[in-house]
Amino acid sequence: MITKKAAHPVAKPVVLIAEELSPATLEALGPDFEVRHCDGANRAELLSALAAGVDAVLIRSATKMDAEAIAAAKGLKVIARAGVGLDNVDIPASTAAGVMVVNAPTSNIVSAAELAIALILASARFVSPAHAALRNGKWARSKYTGAELFEKTLGIVGFGRIGQLVAHRMQAFGMNVVAYDPYLQPARAAQLGVTLMELDDLLAASDFITIHLPKTKETANLIGVEALKKVKPSVRIINAARGGVLDEAALFDAITEGRVAGAGLDVFATEPCTDSPLFTLDQVVATPHLGASTDEAQERAGIAVAVSVRKALAGELVPDAVNVKGGAIHEEIRPSLPLVEKMAQIATGLAGELPVSMEIAVRGDISGHDSSVLAISALKGALTAIGSEDVTYVNAPGIAAERGITSSVSTDAESPEYRSMISLHCSLSNGKSVKVDGTLMGIRKVEKIIAVDQFDLDLPPTENMLFLRYSDRPGIVGAVGNILGTAKINIAGMQVSRDSAGGEALMAITVDSSVSDELIAAVAKETGAGSVRSVTLVN
Repeated sequence: MITKKAAHPVAKPVVLIAEELSPATLEALGPDFEVRHCDGANRAELLSALAAGVDAVLIRSATKMDAEAIAAAKGLKVIARAGVGLDNVDIPASTAAGVMVVNAPTSNIVSAAELAIALILASARFVSPAHAALRNGKWARSKYTGAELFEKTLGIVGFGRIGQLVAHRMQAFGMNVVAYDPYLQPARAAQLGVTLMELDDLLAASDFITIHLPKTKETANLIGVEALKKVKPSVRIINAARGGVLDEAALFDAITEGRVAGAGLDVFATEPCTDSPLFTLDQVVATPHLGASTDEAQERAGIAVAVSVRKALAGELVPDAVNVKGGAIHEEIRPSLPLVEKMAQIATGLAGELPVSMEIAVRGDISGHDSSVLAISALKGALTAIGSEDVTYVNAPGIAAERGITSSVSTDAESPEYRSMISLHCSLSNGKSVKVDGTLMGIRKVEKIIAVDQFDLDLPPTENMLFLRYSDRPGIVGAVGNILGTAKINIAGMQVSRDSAGGEALMAITVDSSVSDELIAAVAKETGAGSVRSVTLVN
């Protein structure tokens, strides 16, 4: 039996809110945390608050969680960015320190799409300069003749979630939508009524171009001097994605030379930006990075990261974590995460020691999805079984590496007996091994242990379990039941599996309370079992 440390009352985890977040964020956190506040933009105040000891910090864009801040925050487990961009978080330093970084990648997609559309309309109809002229007492109707969107071609550069939202909405204006995205399948674009094009073809065909790409080495100044030589002189270009994808100097030259009709800009290569030459042009409408600045987006972001913080501090995998191997988890794989953790706890408990390596074989229907994250599930389960504290999906690989433990995942489309199943093979330091098989049954995906080594079972993994390996003979079931009954330990279920009559047998018992070392010794003495192991699962 692997001894667990006794539980002691602990203080509530501390969550530091470093910037103003919506009240819904606090509601989503719930009452299980001590919430502190600081001004994250004030460096000294931030470092002092972090040094005081916090489990999680919630930020927006003004707080810089760099290597210095992360080093100051001893015990920090989670950095949560209530938004999409992570320019103000040092991801490598966070990962090295075992700190999970989460954001809210879908919180602002509607707001960002709507702002891009607003800029398209404002650019087409000179809304900004016409409004400014009217406020200055000028009725300049003839000066600001615009262009309709109806039956025009909208080119979307980057056809991800935001680009697709823009496409759907602009089709309602009667626009023909084309897109450039080297990672999108043409069939998906066709489903949305959009034609995929190479970038040069899109530039030449479009009356309006809207950019929806992240800034990377590959996309920096993608729409630059050469690209702007290929567009129609009547084109209007919108950038509400990331500054630096559109070359602002090249855009200024193209507009002033009459090669581009106008632009709508929400993002800039350097921010804050208040003195761009583009702001002097009537053909340009600009806003100060307002893409995510709606009450709805801020509330969604706050709620999303609050939920992620709760999951992370509970040791669960967080789908929106950006520095956890495996990234987004497919919905068909996600239910297998806790199952594999429990399988690893059972295998480690049966072994009586930490495995030196674990091989996870994913078979059947689910084998077609990326299941690499299950390697971390197994590590987390094994480390939890030996009493390691505060094991998370971020730090489990690092802790395992320190202990010399490895894990790997393989897949096989064939699964003769079950639609899907997972096998966990653990190699031990003495050259022996333990194998545990599991599956998820039915629509409700009920967890079942279906085999231990060569013994078939149909066992729901419960908090307290007892396993016996012994030579099959009459009286063993009664003897075990009598010992547990005398100790007032209720048996919830019992299964016996054997390789042959009178051969080796495995008894698996689920009980309502833990089994002490003294009882284990009594069972072993009474039954002559070669191995008696109590396993207590930790959620």
